[in-house]
Amino acid sequence: MAIIGVLYGMEESFPPALVDRINSMGVKDVHAEHVKVGGIVMAEPSRYNVIIDRISHDIPFYRAFLKNAVLTGTHVINNPFWWSADDKFFNYSLAEKLGVAVPRTLLLPHKEHPPGTTDRSMRNLQYPLDWAGIFNYIGFPAFLKPHDGGGWKDVHKVNNPDELFCAYNQSRDLCMTLQAAVQFQQYFRCYVVGQSSVHIMRYDPSQPFHLRYVPGNPPPDRGLQERITRDALQLCRALGYDLNTVEFAVEDGIPYAIDFMNPAPDAGLESVGRDNFEWIVSAVSDLAVRRAQQGRSEPVYHWSKFLDNAASRI
Repeated sequence: MAIIGVLYGMEESFPPALVDRINSMGVKDVHAEHVKVGGIVMAEPSRYNVIIDRISHDIPFYRAFLKNAVLTGTHVINNPFWWSADDKFFNYSLAEKLGVAVPRTLLLPHKEHPPGTTDRSMRNLQYPLDWAGIFNYIGFPAFLKPHDGGGWKDVHKVNNPDELFCAYNQSRDLCMTLQAAVQFQQYFRCYVVGQSSVHIMRYDPSQPFHLRYVPGNPPPDRGLQERITRDALQLCRALGYDLNTVEFAVEDGIPYAIDFMNPAPDAGLESVGRDNFEWIVSAVSDLAVRRAQQGRSEPVYHWSKFLDNAASRI
């Protein structure tokens, strides 16, 4: 029997819907359940053939558990090795190299020293920063946001240098990016599953969280729809994510990729709405079953190989 486990935290609707959907499919020798885990013995195989990870980004214990599970043959959605190594600033640089449109983006040093460091730890840092050059490159308005964050936490829209310095002074020891604002006429969030299926959703980031998904998917312009789909797939294949959301802000017909490091994307019925919820539950369930039917992955005892596992199954 191949067992699919769902690992999650505070979510109420998506995890049980996955378990119920997979079990209702009636696939021979495949069963889904909620993950239960205690103390982990090193190098001991997990009982799960597949684990759908929704929470390890917040819980280091779960992240270590998942890496051990991958080492012993479990398929994990998403790859915990790559997820641990990834950050959004790298994502923007990768998109630029791939030819996907992204806003001008610049990485800023920590405003406060990270824990356990002092000014002597930062002796390689240029001081003062060339703020004039930074402003000339980025322009205003702009967004100051963490280089490795999510959920719109610590994101500030700034319209001039004074507003930037005020926001930057509040960034504590976070590493921040400064990104040119896109004056968008349309905004879309796309589910990408299995590096093959894309579901485009209209999205309004200015609304309260529960109202951000709005009716009318996908875009009426066929060419725009095809470009968004192509760019979303290209990004997720390059990053190796089997489950992700990619956000595009469309200015003058050009879809700019704004955010595409969301390996545990929002999938709550209460926020995404019934139609979007049904799509993502079905797509992830189908993906998990396909992975389970592949059997356990062959052990490859070389650390860097674990970064390639997801990409090798496209």
